[in-house]
Amino acid sequence: MKFSRCNGLHGEVTIPGDKSISHRSVMFGSIAKGTTEIHNYLQGADCLSTISCFQKMGIEIENRGDIVLVHGKGLRGLSRPTEVLDCGNSGTTTRLISGILSAQDFDVTLTGDASIQKRPMKRIMEPLSLMGASIESINGNGCAPLKISGRKLHGISYTSKVASAQVKSAILLAGLYADGETRVTEPYLSRNHSEIMLKYFGADVRTEAAGSATAESANSFTPATTRQADSSTPADVSGRTPLSAGSATAIIQPAEELHGNLVEVPGDISSAAFFLCAGLMVPNSEILIRNVGINPTRAGILNVISDMGGDITLLNEHAGSGEPTADILVRSSSLHGTVIGGAVIPTLIDELPVIAAMACFADGTTVIRDAAELKVKESDRIAVMTENLTAMGADVTATDGGMIIRGGRPLHGAVIDSHLDHRIAMTFAVTGLCADGETDILGAECVNISCPRFYEDLKRLIR
Repeated sequence: MKFSRCNGLHGEVTIPGDKSISHRSVMFGSIAKGTTEIHNYLQGADCLSTISCFQKMGIEIENRGDIVLVHGKGLRGLSRPTEVLDCGNSGTTTRLISGILSAQDFDVTLTGDASIQKRPMKRIMEPLSLMGASIESINGNGCAPLKISGRKLHGISYTSKVASAQVKSAILLAGLYADGETRVTEPYLSRNHSEIMLKYFGADVRTEAAGSATAESANSFTPATTRQADSSTPADVSGRTPLSAGSATAIIQPAEELHGNLVEVPGDISSAAFFLCAGLMVPNSEILIRNVGINPTRAGILNVISDMGGDITLLNEHAGSGEPTADILVRSSSLHGTVIGGAVIPTLIDELPVIAAMACFADGTTVIRDAAELKVKESDRIAVMTENLTAMGADVTATDGGMIIRGGRPLHGAVIDSHLDHRIAMTFAVTGLCADGETDILGAECVNISCPRFYEDLKRLIR
């Protein structure tokens, strides 16, 4: 797939459904009683893997494209699959489903593609084993394939070394089946879609922040005052109180049953990020991005854009199924460097590749730190971004936990190896629109994992 410099981006784009919320809606609907009706489900490869896994465990799921119906059988309604469950390229499927399977009355094997078989699973194996689960890495390397033998589970109080929604969610899902309260403490609050949706489906779950009794505002929607981003005000652009820099604890009680519900999936801010950054980077651009989820545990990119002087406006804010959503208007901007680290990192971990690319077009230096988690994504995103941006003429230095990007140097086209990482491919499609010459992305089709219409939507905006 090849891209060249363009004269501007104009128009509207509607973002496909949020990947994280789509996964959870099928998982939770499958273990709930009754039918869950899901609107705007992401029809990407990862989310289709989740549907396939639950169908193989006896759940009837009607995928009508615009609407997905999940006919749940309750917490104890899953059946032993007759084959290995293939999670494809989806770390979310692999890790979250492990929490559910740990409590079933059957054995199962989970696997995935070559990338999944290299991604770390000890981070869920350890806490689930402490709850009484039997979970084994078949190759003995702490990665998939995993053999899980269902057991009776007990509640634990677990402190995670990383702020990871996948780790937290796996433990909370196992906690639904435990014999007592389960608590998960993170160094920072990671994305909280599981807590919001579990509560929406009837679970007894809450969040406590360090130094306070509760942090329920993180699990619910509060209407915000719409305003234009101001580079001098590094507050949350949604108008809500910024997230605490301290630790957070999610607490769940054992459940008798969950209940099917209507789920409206907002547009995925991780996919919207590429259009946001494109609108800022490409001169003479104005893009309206419709129906984007702006949950503050995911919307750190909006704060970073504000800090860098970006021109964005939130419009039509509303809530669906407990998740805040808005349209976002973005215009070309003169950007400046910033420092990105600490508590904001879990709220934008998937957006850091395109943020790094955007920093190349900003005045001054941008420092990304505390983001070692980038090394264990679909690719080592620190190494891959440094390699590819350098090939385009950028001044980038990799560090243990991030990158240092010295902006302001003109970029030129290059052959880009995506390493079959969807975030990398989308990042360099956008970057290619701002570079001299031609940018050729190898393995470009990998965007189907999260945003199948990405190239079509992007090219439609080019003027």
